[in-house]
Amino acid sequence: MKNQNVPTMKDVARHAGVALGTVSKVINGIPVGEEYRMKVEQAIKELNYEVNTYARGLKMQKSNTVTLIIPDAINPFYAAFAHYIESALYKEGHFMVLCCSNGILEKEIEYLNMAAKNQSDGVIALTYNDIGKYVPENLPLISFDRIYTNRFTPRVASDNFTGGVMATEKLLECGCRQPAFITFNSPYPGEADRRKNGYLHACELHHITPMFLSESGSRDMLSEITGFINAHRHGDGTLDFDGIFVNTDYNAYKTCRLLQDMGYRIPEDIQIIGFDGIHKFGFDENELFVSTIVQPIPALAQTCVNMVLSKDRELLPSLTLLPVSYQYGGTTRE
Repeated sequence: MKNQNVPTMKDVARHAGVALGTVSKVINGIPVGEEYRMKVEQAIKELNYEVNTYARGLKMQKSNTVTLIIPDAINPFYAAFAHYIESALYKEGHFMVLCCSNGILEKEIEYLNMAAKNQSDGVIALTYNDIGKYVPENLPLISFDRIYTNRFTPRVASDNFTGGVMATEKLLECGCRQPAFITFNSPYPGEADRRKNGYLHACELHHITPMFLSESGSRDMLSEITGFINAHRHGDGTLDFDGIFVNTDYNAYKTCRLLQDMGYRIPEDIQIIGFDGIHKFGFDENELFVSTIVQPIPALAQTCVNMVLSKDRELLPSLTLLPVSYQYGGTTRE
């Protein structure tokens, strides 16, 4: 039941001695005479009238919300990305609507339609599907990493190619003679695919024969990695490689555990570098899971927010790349 004591816009108009339309103009930021504006603002204050910003936003076709679509909020990288997106949006007077799709295309489509119906001011999407053709018309969309083939969508990503070169050369710098590469990627193209390109380029520069496991959409990652290790393992236990660049910190950590279970010492026998910069305890920069190529998550989030809220969308670049850096995390020799 509606609380009869809650003041309405009509109460504000009556208290201020002005027309209802004048109150509406003041609330919605439409210019009125200074005397009328002061009367309305004083009445709002005296009556403790609370503006329904959501309803006002819908009327103005602006909700002050931005929808973020990520696979889940469990993976530390996605969680950190969502944290910094929310923080950047709040500073701009916007609120975040978080949607976790688990990589399911149907859920991502439903979230896009929900954002459009609720007149979200835009969508930031970190997805593993090509959702371009499902994006409602006039719904601003910024993609993190993923390339959407059926729609021009500005993208934000880390410099994955340079990161791939950096990781490979760091392994060589730390004494590796034969670095390998392991990647599990989406069947849909994205900037993260360029990590492999960076590895291959570094191998060419240093006259090293590439050695890699590259799987798309694998459901049995641990078995695939175990098979790769065994394929390069000799009877005396020696391996064809002495270092591994793995496409994510999560996969690098799993690879590290597998090798340790097989009796190999990390980093004495095998050195490992991941990619992402995930911290064990959220924001403790000294507690990485593995040595890693760090993505600048706060800057990536801020860039996505700046772009999705931009009033000059036609001037946005098709791709914005941010620099990465290496950080020691215990799985390389220093």
